[in-house]
Amino acid sequence: MEKTLIIEEKEVKLKTSAAIPRMYRELAKRDIFVDMRNLVSAKKGKKIDINELPPETLEIMEDLAYCMAKHADPSVPEDPIDWLSQFPTFAVYGIATEAMKMWTEDQRTLSKPKK
Repeated sequence: MEKTLIIEEKEVKLKTSAAIPRMYRELAKRDIFVDMRNLVSAKKGKKIDINELPPETLEIMEDLAYCMAKHADPSVPEDPIDWLSQFPTFAVYGIATEAMKMWTEDQRTLSKPKK
């Protein structure tokens, strides 16, 4: 799945595929399935207020957004800090929110179980 966002007049492409869990693991040294399950559990239908999230949660969101951006566009800098530096502080969380939605949509099964 691919999506293009416009953030602060910059085009940001995101892509999700089977490569994302490995890219995330190499970057973050954590398991994306565990991290995303914890994020979803913490949210439980509540609207997320960025100002109230712990630093670990923000880092998960940044890492996910970076992996999807790097996957969609190989010209994205190799260092996530260089990529994040091009955005105002809270703009990246708009990207991260879209990345989380894409991840969730990509995880839904397309087939229906047989009886």
